[in-house]
Amino acid sequence: MTTPPNPAESQDSNNVSGDGTPLQSEFQPRAATNQEPEHKLWEGGYSPKAMYGTWLTLGIITVGTILALILLPTLGAMPAGNQMIWLVALGVIAVLWVLGAFLFYYRRWSTHYELTTQRFIHTQGILTRTTDRVDVIDIDDVSYTQGVVDRILGVGTIRLMSKDQSHPKLNLLGIDQVARVSGMIDDVRRKERRKRSLHIDAT
Repeated sequence: MTTPPNPAESQDSNNVSGDGTPLQSEFQPRAATNQEPEHKLWEGGYSPKAMYGTWLTLGIITVGTILALILLPTLGAMPAGNQMIWLVALGVIAVLWVLGAFLFYYRRWSTHYELTTQRFIHTQGILTRTTDRVDVIDIDDVSYTQGVVDRILGVGTIRLMSKDQSHPKLNLLGIDQVARVSGMIDDVRRKERRKRSLHIDAT
């Protein structure tokens, strides 16, 4: 007496290959491709050291102006004891220092940068903040510039050229350890492009 085949066993046998490996139906969802997790590599903003040149310039102007106000009357180049000249000169100096302080705190508080293994994120604004993200694979060129004082202090401006429509040119002002940070951005974009080219070749 033959036993009728079990429908469940027949269905299971149809889903197994000859070597016992389960087959995946074309109507079943395929497993998602594992992607490398995104890691933060660096974050920063406008460094206080980037203003040292400005403070030095303002200090020289202040000392030079005071010395001029003291020495010029003794040389007969200007009338002695003129308080109005002193008030005007010191007022201008005070305004310059206030503007310098405002510029520093604005740059310090309004800008933040973050580099991950896949994106470069830059946030701008104080009351209203705008955050933009640029894929590192879209960055075409990374360069940096430094002034005389910047080279001594190790700060500078990084320039990014990318395919991003909103920010094709991006200047990162007052970056500390500018050579190391620019090199890190360049290494990440090169690595991501190599991975993408290998993925395209594999497909």
